[in-house]
Order: sequence, then structure tokens, then C-alpha cells
Amino acid sequence: MDDRQTTRTEPERRGLLAKIGNPADLKKLPPEFLPQVAQEIREKIIATVAKTGGHLAPSLGVVELTIALHYIFDSPRDKIVWDVGHQAYAHKLLTGRQERFHTLRQYGGISGFPKRAESPYDAFDTGHSSTSISAALGMACGRCLKRERGRVIAVIGDGALTAGIALEALNNAGDLHKDLIVVLNDNGMSIAPNVGAMSSFLSRKLTGRTMVYLKKQVEYLLKSFPGIGEDLLALAKKSEESLKAFFTPGMLFEALKFNYVGPLNGHRFDHLLETFTNIKNLTGPVLVHVITTKGKGYRPAETDPTSFHGLGKFDPDTGVAQKSVSEVPSYTAVFGDTLVELAQENRKIVAITAAMPDGTGLVDFRAKFPDRFYDVGICEQHAVTFAAGLALEGMRPVAAIYSTFLQRAYDQVLHDVCLQNLPVVLALDRGGMVGEDGETHQGLFDLSYLRHLPNMVLMAPKDEDELRHMLYTAVDYPGPIALRYPRGRGVGVNFSPVLHKIPIGRAEVLREGEDLLILAVGASVYPSLEAARELENQGFQATVVNARFIKPLDEGLILNLAAKRGRVLTVEENVAQGGFGSAVLELLADHGLLVPVKRLAVPDQFVEHGAPDLLRKKYGLDAKGILKGALEILEQPAREQKVIWGSFKG
Repeated sequence: MDDRQTTRTEPERRGLLAKIGNPADLKKLPPEFLPQVAQEIREKIIATVAKTGGHLAPSLGVVELTIALHYIFDSPRDKIVWDVGHQAYAHKLLTGRQERFHTLRQYGGISGFPKRAESPYDAFDTGHSSTSISAALGMACGRCLKRERGRVIAVIGDGALTAGIALEALNNAGDLHKDLIVVLNDNGMSIAPNVGAMSSFLSRKLTGRTMVYLKKQVEYLLKSFPGIGEDLLALAKKSEESLKAFFTPGMLFEALKFNYVGPLNGHRFDHLLETFTNIKNLTGPVLVHVITTKGKGYRPAETDPTSFHGLGKFDPDTGVAQKSVSEVPSYTAVFGDTLVELAQENRKIVAITAAMPDGTGLVDFRAKFPDRFYDVGICEQHAVTFAAGLALEGMRPVAAIYSTFLQRAYDQVLHDVCLQNLPVVLALDRGGMVGEDGETHQGLFDLSYLRHLPNMVLMAPKDEDELRHMLYTAVDYPGPIALRYPRGRGVGVNFSPVLHKIPIGRAEVLREGEDLLILAVGASVYPSLEAARELENQGFQATVVNARFIKPLDEGLILNLAAKRGRVLTVEENVAQGGFGSAVLELLADHGLLVPVKRLAVPDQFVEHGAPDLLRKKYGLDAKGILKGALEILEQPAREQKVIWGSFKG
């Protein structure tokens, strides 16, 4: 290190982050300045997320790790694949997005996840967990086929490593023996904790250039002994593994043919920089085990990393979240409370979550019925088939999974639940517009990917009270049944004093009118009623039906009302292809009923990040959008159908 670097004064260290436009700028700093960069990054993340909401604790926990990766490797030539992506805020700040960082997760702003369209430094679009190793391995193989230089690094958390796809990728990577680096970001929740400085020291020193060369020479020498060379080599490897197993938890990864390095202190730059420098000399798959503290550097997040994993706006000085003035409970809370109420009377009810007891409202259930609560980790496929096994033993499993995450278990829903017609309840939280997490988290496909499955019943409540009755109906239904409800607070209705069952496939007429039939489902019902009231002010009368069921439809009611009104408008928070509106079109076509139909739904595209109400407005799914759609179809002449009530049999 030259004198110019060592004599820099403390004032020169301030404002370092603002001078880093890309990783090349970061590399110009001497290593002793990196802790200051880390501090500035944390300050920036905390200040921004306090205003925008977002994934705070995960990003704070990997600041030093992120800096070290960009300091040693040469991105974007070297590809860094962030698993899930909610720990990538520091990465964004170091790769040219500081000036726009205040727009994080806001409509028209930068994404909260890595996004290839946003930056060449984002190697892979992520949002669902456990995909990084598979994607990185594919990149490594592709580079090998093209004979291109450059390393590929996958950064995966210990929780994400529980998913089947991650384990499948590890197994495949060990077999292919391509140059791949997997960084296991372990915050102590799933993998064994740090076992001390000795292990860190051994792992760093044993990966140095001299040691790697020496190991290869010893292997060559032992193999050269005629007759006994292979036995001597096996004995030497066994001795080495015994030593490593004594100090580290790496035997599993070594068994998968990875060169295991760690555990390392993920907040020590000297450990990280030396290790990453050394492993650039290694060939084949390498796993670097890094111990980090989730929420590092912000005491509220370190103390309660679960609450600060993903949160809304908060006071950065105290860590206290900004509370809504509304006392209306969320759909998630109503679901959780109702399930507890039902489980007190029905001992066969079992609750399942895929690593999200808080997010799915099952914390109270876990506390009251610990023997009937199962958190299976980030394993949605396993969760569904596990529920099928419970159902076969007479239980009534309720699997609470976000709509976007149940997509990962499609085959299990089809093959293991519906094919066997098992009484599994799928509680799909976050159905419809979810908001600031964007494309990877919008729950806009479930009506389409569940509706066509034989034996499946699919329903969506118009409000939080109807959710209670639907759940009561579901836990007593003798086959597969799914109820889909939105993110956020309910509409503020009073709860019925007594729970009652809703007849399967029965819709309800909420408003009568002669000019138009509006068929709405789920969160679209109340905006449709609002639109109908405005239509009345403009001289039109609309019938509004809460369909309740996407499958089975209330065929008799829909066919007769469609025939009488002569025009039909369907409304849903789902993609148009294959959704509720498609089901209505199929019903009318199958019965030869030709009337004008307009579907209000999400077009054939992925929906970007932004506040849910803003997105509903953009895609015409708020009251004004429904009114506009209604007026458009009212311009078309109604087709009179000589059909009387009851002539269609549903």
C-alpha cells in the first residue's frame, strides 16, 4: 500500500458512497475505506426503506458481503445471481442506481428485486426463492460451451437452501463439475451456527494459491505409487475430511462434490476479501459458507429480524412502524382468527405454512395448537403433498400459501390433491393486485391455474365476513377447495354472529337492474357496486352479482340473468386468459346464449410494481374503470333472448 493511500485524512472518507457510480469506482478505494462505505450504504437503505417500505433486514445483513463480491470479482463480466433478490439493495446502490434509489418499489421507480431490464449488473430476474444455483449453473455451462471467461456466483440464503430446487441444483452442479461459486448467506436460522475463528482461519488459509498447488502435487505423488497409490490417496482424503468435519459443518457439501470453504464471518472484510481472492484460483464447484446477522447495523432489525424482513413505512429513529388510522382488520388476520376459532371445535383441523407463519396469519394458531401446526420451510411443493398425506389420515389440512407461491406447487395440487379428490383446503393469501413487490409477487394467475383442475372448488369472498363463512364451508367440504383473498384490510363490514355454510356454487344478487348484468368476484364486488350506483345517476340500471364461486359457477342464475339483461360485464383481479370472465364466456357459448360480453381483467402482460390502488386504476379495475367498461358495453345493442327465469338448469 503506497503512502498516498495510508495518509488520507478522515474527512476524505466521508461521502464515499456518492462517488461510487459502479464497481470500478469501488475498486479504486483502499480496503480500509470499505467499512465507511458499508456504513453509508446502511444509512442510505434505512433512510429510504423508512419512506418506501421494503425488505430491510435481509439487505442490511449482506452489506459487507455485497461490497466484497463487487470488490474482488469483475461484474458484470462475472455474473452475481442473487437468490430471491430481497437482499440486493446494497447491490443496487453499488451499480449505478443511487440517484433513483429513493424511488425503490414505487410506481415508475426501481424494482425491489434484481431486474435485467433495469441494469446489466442484474444477472437474473428474481423474486421467488431458491432459483439462484440453477440459474447460475446454467450460465456457467453456457459460458463453458461458448469458451468465455468469467466467474458465476450464486448468493443464496440458508432458508432458501431448504427448497427442493436448490438441493437439486447442488446435486447437479457437483456432478457437472463446472466452475461455479455458491455463497451460502447463513444468518443462523437453518444451518449450524458459526463454530469459531479456528474454522475461519483454516478455511481461508487452505484455499490459498500455494496450498491449492501443494494439494494437487500431493495427490499426484500418492497416485504414482504402484498398486497402493489410490488407497493412500483415499486415506489422505479421509484424514483431511475428518479434520475439516471437526471444525466445520461442510461434510454435506463435500459429499455433493463441492469444495467447501467456511464458515466465515460475513461482516469481516479481511476474511471476505482474502477468501474471495483465493477461490478465484479454484476450479469446479465451490461453496463459501458466510455467517451474517440479519438486520446488521440497525438495532431494531437485529432484535426483531422477522418483523423487519419486509415492512411498510417506519420511523428510522425508533423503528416503530407507521400504523394505519383504520381499525378494520386485514384479510390475513381475519383468516387466522377464524381458523383458530374453528380449530377449537374441530380437532382434525391442521395448519400448514411454507416458512411464513407471520405473513399468513398463523402465529396465534401456532401458539394455541403447536401439535397441529407445521412450518415446512420454503417448500411449497412439499407443503401441498404433505397436506394430501394428512388428509388421507382423516385430518383437515389448511395450507396457507401466498397466491404467487402456490404456482410452484401446481403439479402437486393437480396430481396429489385433485386427482385423489382429497379434502385439502388451499388458503390463497395475496390474491389479485399485491403491489410494490411487482411482477414476481402479483397474485394474478390463480383463478386461471386452478379453475381447470377436475374436482377443484374455487371461491373468493367479497369482504372479510364472507371470508369467515367460506373458511367454515371449506374445512367441512369433502374434496379439494381453494379460497382466494386479497392483501390488505377488509372493507369494514360487521361480522355475522354465527358462522354458516355457503352452498357450493351459489352466487348472490346484490342489486337489480334491467340494462346490464355485472358479474364480479372477490375484491371486485364492492367497486362494481359503486360503479352501478354511478350508472344509476347516468340513467342506467345494472344488476350486480357477487359470483362467489369461480368454479363451479352458478350456471342457472348467470344464464337467466344474462338472457334477461342482454349485456354482460365480468370483473376480476386476474389475468383475462382462462380466468373468471373466460369461465362465463364458456358457459354462455356452451348454451348457445349470444349476448355482448365485456371482460374487465388484467391484459396479457406482467403487472409492474406500484401501490395496489394505483395499479387497479391503471388497469381499469377500480370503480371508475368499471363504470367506463359498463358505459362502453351499454353502447352496444342488447340482444333480446326469449328466455324465462328457470329455463336454464344449472
